[in-house]
Amino acid sequence: MNRGQKLYKKAKKIILGGNMLLSKRPEMFAPNIWPSYFSKSSGITVWDMDKKKYTDMIFSVGQGTLGYCNKEIDKEVLKCIRNGNMTTLNCPEEVLLTKKLIKIHPWAGMAKYARSGGEANAIAIRIARAASSKDGVAICGYHGWHDWYLSVNLTGKEKLAEHLLKGLDPIGVPKSLRNLVHPFRYGDIKSLKKIIKKYSIGVIKMEVARGEKPNYKFLKAVRSIATKKKIVLVFDECTSGFRRNFGGLHMSLGIYPDIAMFGKALGNGYAITAVLGKKSIMQKAEKSFISSTFWTERIGFVAGLKTLEIMEKKKSWEILMKNGKYFNKKISELALKYKLKILISGIESITSFSFQSKYNLHYKTYITQEMLKKNYLASNLIFISTLHNKKIIDLYIKKLDPIFKKISFFEKKKLDVSFYIKNGVCHKTFQRLND
Repeated sequence: MNRGQKLYKKAKKIILGGNMLLSKRPEMFAPNIWPSYFSKSSGITVWDMDKKKYTDMIFSVGQGTLGYCNKEIDKEVLKCIRNGNMTTLNCPEEVLLTKKLIKIHPWAGMAKYARSGGEANAIAIRIARAASSKDGVAICGYHGWHDWYLSVNLTGKEKLAEHLLKGLDPIGVPKSLRNLVHPFRYGDIKSLKKIIKKYSIGVIKMEVARGEKPNYKFLKAVRSIATKKKIVLVFDECTSGFRRNFGGLHMSLGIYPDIAMFGKALGNGYAITAVLGKKSIMQKAEKSFISSTFWTERIGFVAGLKTLEIMEKKKSWEILMKNGKYFNKKISELALKYKLKILISGIESITSFSFQSKYNLHYKTYITQEMLKKNYLASNLIFISTLHNKKIIDLYIKKLDPIFKKISFFEKKKLDVSFYIKNGVCHKTFQRLND
């Protein structure tokens, strides 16, 4: 057993949930063999606690696009640390970052910041409800762990089960929140209209893209309905932002929300999330209490400013699109070579593939298990960075080739693949962007 697994067994006894993020639990990859903890990182390389070196194809669930330990960003952060991260006074970088983000998104006029996507989503909901004067929310997509979101499951019908998150019991969520938040399916404008007709909806919150490419016609219809019904439209771009263009994915479509949130890529691994909104909407929440000590720390703003500078200079989104399209092409060719039916989903730089087989989870686990032996952190989901170039992808596909060949053999012979998985099949409780 590796040192990471030994430590994780201890962690599960003293840390609620074993760790801080569901998507990083070892059970989501390969139970009992996933290295679990890292000692250092650089570029697209991660070293575990046994000093074993891995090429990371999962890439921290999208926390950055410019590579681990980017020297330019780290240099600015270290300078910030030497000059002080927090004091009684505010840091000027929060004003500079706001000016930059509003320049990128001319439809917006004000901002508010946090340090995680869940917080940003909760802030956006508070602001939107204040602006609309209504409690009802229609949602489409994943928006965090807070009470307002998990209250969807208070009806006992597991509405989130078909909406990205399965098996969630809303324990601890006040029952008084029942019937305040209602999910609708991406691309299904009729389901949204039905919700609006039945309930008093003041907010529509959604991801611009999920498991498929952005649906322009659908998004335009949502915008039209929100405008007509005077509903506040919120776009959650915590994951999709800065991956297809320099800013929110909605900018490429010419469809603008009233509020939008950004995270992940914004700080390239440093904690910073932004809530942008139209000034007329944001000002409605001036009297609402939205405040937190560590939203004022300097590192996130400094990292965000430098990250945006590098992105703009390198046109990082063009590189991400190019690398993502190339990966999709190669993984499709590999599946075709071994006559495997796979479904590829997600935007170009956030690609997932699933096997059209009852053994899909087994094959996902098998890939992780075998790629660990080849010094790769891999699954059926890949977050592309600017460093995942053609050379890196070609080598990855070369290493993956014999594994696909074996999976093809399992399928043809109708073998029980469980025999080839040594430590149990990965869990399927979180399906975001990789249905």
